[in-house]
Amino acid sequence: MIIKVNGTKQDLVCQTAFEAREQIGNKTDLVILNGFQIEKDCKLSENDTLTLIRKGTMPEQAELESMMMARHTPNVHKNLKEGKVAIAGLGGLGSNIAVMLARIGVGQLLLVDFDIVEPSNLNRQSYYISHLGMPKTMALKNQLKEINPFIKIITQNVKVTEDKILELFNGYDIICEAFDRPEAKSMLVNVALNQLPNIKIVSASGMAGYESSNLIKTVRPMKRLYVCGDLENGAEIGKGLMAPRVQICAGHQANMVLRLLLDIEDV
Repeated sequence: MIIKVNGTKQDLVCQTAFEAREQIGNKTDLVILNGFQIEKDCKLSENDTLTLIRKGTMPEQAELESMMMARHTPNVHKNLKEGKVAIAGLGGLGSNIAVMLARIGVGQLLLVDFDIVEPSNLNRQSYYISHLGMPKTMALKNQLKEINPFIKIITQNVKVTEDKILELFNGYDIICEAFDRPEAKSMLVNVALNQLPNIKIVSASGMAGYESSNLIKTVRPMKRLYVCGDLENGAEIGKGLMAPRVQICAGHQANMVLRLLLDIEDV
């Protein structure tokens, strides 16, 4: 029977996942079959995907990548690895979006920001004390390489202005808008929709404070524009930006990117 084991096709004489493990692995290996970790033995079918994970050992590069993607549904990883996503703004939304997209294996990420990491960022953004004073592009790229060394990361340490949008984002499938200021959000969305006719934009509006997380949603106001958030609660005096709702909104944006890369566009 031909099955893919840790990223490599093998011809094994076996009927079940645990029998395959006995032939080529150890009894303590974790077994993931077609994206799901199994605790009980299961029958195998031709061309199934099997991953055997040995605890506490560092595998070779190709095997490591296969193991990292083992929990994804088969065939999803191929589509994601071909994806090209730009993230404009690397604050509470953008830094967390980037981490999630790196974990799911999006093949190429463009990180765009002109700011440095400072102490007030630490309440909701994906940075650490060791990053203080570093450009956000550099600090985030270093993190992502520790999470997933198999993706391509491009950085642009610049402020996004109208005259730079075409040059910065041309050739990408999706732009994640992750700015703080409404005027910057509007500028990027309007110019990108006009100048980049094939690109999709995943934007955000309304994630401040500590209102119910159930208010955050994803809507599609235009054909190529998706907006995540509660569309109402912006940051103001007495209502700051806090990690839980910001990260929930970032999760909505990252999940919408995932769906778009898989050609699932309804919301």
